Amino acid sequence: MKFGVSTFVTDDGIGPAALGRALEERGFGSLFLAEHTHIPVKRESPWPGGAELPRMYYRTLDPFVVLSAVASVTERLRLGTGIALIVQRDPIVLAKEVASLDLISGGRAVLGVGAGWNREEMRNHGTEPKTRMRLLRERVLAIKELWTKDEAEFHGEFVDFDPVFSYPKPVQDPHPPVLIGGAGPTTPDRVVEFGDGWMPIYGRGTDALAAQIADIRDRAGRPVPVTVFGVPRSPQAVAELEAAGVDEILFNLNTEPEEATLRRLDKLAELF
Repeated sequence: MKFGVSTFVTDDGIGPAALGRALEERGFGSLFLAEHTHIPVKRESPWPGGAELPRMYYRTLDPFVVLSAVASVTERLRLGTGIALIVQRDPIVLAKEVASLDLISGGRAVLGVGAGWNREEMRNHGTEPKTRMRLLRERVLAIKELWTKDEAEFHGEFVDFDPVFSYPKPVQDPHPPVLIGGAGPTTPDRVVEFGDGWMPIYGRGTDALAAQIADIRDRAGRPVPVTVFGVPRSPQAVAELEAAGVDEILFNLNTEPEEATLRRLDKLAELF
């Protein structure tokens, strides 16, 4: 089983280069970053994690800028989003960003995607919350066309463009893996149809994880990789996830200054 971290990189925590070096030096295999373009001051959408929205949500750096900086100081670390709010991003621009990251990193990019929970945030991007899942589907499919076709085109309900040239192409063949976030009742449908893996959050809809994984793999007819992010520092959690058939664990890494982060990484590394 592989081990990495999931975290928020902000303007008041450890810097990207220092974080990337520290992870690779300690043997971690991946870094997955959360994103929020902004947080509306007036917000009615409840945060799924509790009553109070943590400070780090307000202060995230752009994940692709951070991952590019990390790529420049590492050689093996897989570089992912956990998750990219694809319903708030232009698919043509996003396809180029991820392909560029894959190129400069030598084929280490991973695109974790989701539709998000903050309805006010997505409305500021012109996204209607009620149709965000259909939008997510089309944007993923369009991005894969842009990655894999010399003259890519897509004609859907929300995404529509005639043949275009879009470069660079990714290094990975056929393209960087797209991991579908979430654990709702319709998530398996999305994983099976257009995902390259599943990435649920630990403790949110994962009570019957072994059965869920078996069902997805059976329906897909292939060994769908499963990455669980937001995992606490717990030997019991690691053992449970391994027994359930999880391929990769992403430990939750608090957003802290460099010295505190390095101490925390030392403790996390003891688990594997």
